[in-house]
Amino acid sequence: MKDYVVYQPSTFPEFRVAELESLASLYNIPLDLSHHDNQSPFLVIPLENDDQARQLISRAVMSYGIYELWGIGKTYEELHADVKARSADKFAKYKESSFKFDFKSYHGKQSNRSKIKIIESFGYLEFDGKIDLQNPEETFIVMEEYPYNDKGKSETITNLLFAREIALSQRASGVVEKYDLKKRKYIGTTSFEAELSLVSCNLAQVAPGKIVYDPFAGTGSFLVTAANFGGIPIGSDIDIRMVTGKSKDCNIQSNFEQYGTAGNFVDVLTMDFTHNALRSDLQIDTILCDPPYGVREGLRVLGAKNEDKAAGREKHVYNGETAYLRREFIPPKKPYQLSSLLEDLLQFASERLPIGGRLAFWMPTANDNFEETIIPQHKSLELLHCLEQSFNQWSRRLVVYVKRDESYQGVTSNGLKEKNIKDFRERYFKKFAD
Repeated sequence: MKDYVVYQPSTFPEFRVAELESLASLYNIPLDLSHHDNQSPFLVIPLENDDQARQLISRAVMSYGIYELWGIGKTYEELHADVKARSADKFAKYKESSFKFDFKSYHGKQSNRSKIKIIESFGYLEFDGKIDLQNPEETFIVMEEYPYNDKGKSETITNLLFAREIALSQRASGVVEKYDLKKRKYIGTTSFEAELSLVSCNLAQVAPGKIVYDPFAGTGSFLVTAANFGGIPIGSDIDIRMVTGKSKDCNIQSNFEQYGTAGNFVDVLTMDFTHNALRSDLQIDTILCDPPYGVREGLRVLGAKNEDKAAGREKHVYNGETAYLRREFIPPKKPYQLSSLLEDLLQFASERLPIGGRLAFWMPTANDNFEETIIPQHKSLELLHCLEQSFNQWSRRLVVYVKRDESYQGVTSNGLKEKNIKDFRERYFKKFAD
């Protein structure tokens, strides 16, 4: 086993750990994350070899890259001593390689003059290769960690690492910027932000050639990011306006064409999820979605508030044809509770996912009454993650489940119903005053 350093962004520390766990599980890589520190972007992990390191980080969104650890210390004197003790046997291997040095500083910054002095202090490595700042064979990283100081940059270093670059992630390659909503051709009020949409795909273990279904597709945010990881996306939405788009050149299909993944896209259906029309033998490997919870768009399903009035309408005839049988007929819709929708979603997942398949969705919670028991459960689905993105008085949580076999003894419950949680939409617009 060798030690490696994962360099991570400072945002969403819970998501960083969960994503690495999910990717390690996807590639069957044993992984110890017990040393993770939410306050530090540098995570040291043991792995068997460089190939495992490349595989683990290849599609990461909450990590920039992975590096072979050569030394660690609190001061540069300690760092140099550790590099010599830990990695002296590696020096000769890279003696003739072209190389460059780079710096990763967290909450601090070195001047160019200081950087040159630091690089010169590594002269004992005795590299004879060409210095190549554009396309070096090897890149060596000096990682500096400073204490947080809201009054300005600190000059006191608390941790130092020296490492050799192994591989960069999709994040480092610009995948978040690529899928930025500001650059996307077709978006709407329900379009989900790029970064967490991509992370959701990793938590859901979207994989090449696997069918990914979004029952509440909207403008296709999760569908296009699923295709980025090789998934085969299928979507549905009750709102035909979302499915058809703004025009024939500005719709969900055009988004796939924009990203060069049109070959992965299957289709999006106009369909009420609670009256699902997908055939029962269709293999759905992953279900990934952001169910409507009534803030940006109201939560509705097929049906009528007044059943007696709706029954009378069935007798209406237009131009000699029963009205509700006409092609252009738009069926009535009725309000639906989020608790009931999530209950339907878990039941659907339990019936349609294969063993090991994952369900991942985002759900809203008011911070003043959140309890873990609110998260819905199903006897066939094991809850893996409940990750929070906070918005002051409320949060949205990414909830991830995996389908287990018959030996799994889970419990079916719906805390939203059992605790009589008030309608989220109503409380949201009252600013959670009651």
